[in-house]
Amino acid sequence: MSQDTLIGRSIGGYTLRKHVGEGGTALVFRADHPERGVAAVKILRGRQAADPVAVKRFLREGEFGVRASGHPNIIRTYDFGEQDGLYYLALEWAEGEPLADFMSSSGRIAPPLAARIIGQLGDALGSAHGAGIIHRDLKPANIMYDPATQTARLLDFGIARDSEDNAEQRLTRAGFFVGTLQYVAPEALSGELVGEQADVYSLATIAYHLLTGKLPFPGRTPRELFQQLLTQTPTPLNSAVEGIKFPPALEGVVTKGLERDLTKRWKTISEFANAFVEAAAGGPSDDKKQGIFSRLFGR
Repeated sequence: MSQDTLIGRSIGGYTLRKHVGEGGTALVFRADHPERGVAAVKILRGRQAADPVAVKRFLREGEFGVRASGHPNIIRTYDFGEQDGLYYLALEWAEGEPLADFMSSSGRIAPPLAARIIGQLGDALGSAHGAGIIHRDLKPANIMYDPATQTARLLDFGIARDSEDNAEQRLTRAGFFVGTLQYVAPEALSGELVGEQADVYSLATIAYHLLTGKLPFPGRTPRELFQQLLTQTPTPLNSAVEGIKFPPALEGVVTKGLERDLTKRWKTISEFANAFVEAAAGGPSDDKKQGIFSRLFGR
């Protein structure tokens, strides 16, 4: 079934009005609901809907979304299920844009604003972890950001896992990692089940990217990145951009978040986020400080 034939159709009480996006497994529509108003509805693609594992993963995304929905910095999941052979997931409609788009247009972000974003995400992830959910796919594309209110909100629990799951309950084959290579923790590359510290690593990578406009590893191909993640140390924060220097405390916080050795990495997401917020209060030291701080309140 094509996106055009779905427009105007009511699924689970949500009337699909406009196709607004798509991913590898689902189409996304803007929809109306008589009580909730505007919502975002994901529809599992036809080919995926015929795959029992894909269906189970899609419905599990809905389950995890409901479990995590109590936090203001997590996009609320309203409903999920199946109707007339269509699997759907209804979400709160969020204002703003993907953080990835904001970062692409704004460039480096001043430490105070980066701290605000990381603090909100750390609080949201701490709530999810408290509910037993490991996100596993933290990246700017999975974060909605509203520059007008400086609000960041987490979404997409498509490959999240229950922290209580054992190897027999996994939906991904052993030896195959899940996540996005630029932001994934090194321990995930073996395909083993990961814990909260994997989300710590990913959030530290996002923090690094916000501050510098670059990623910790320079690899240009998946092969290069894979090898660098497993064998090399990340580019130090104060070596990422010529002429830009951050307080040693801020560099130390990020470096500890990017430790490959789990015994040296921050143990919890809250520890990392709180330390980052505190250290970011120092700001950068460079000749273009005024230009960078002009980004404090968005674009």
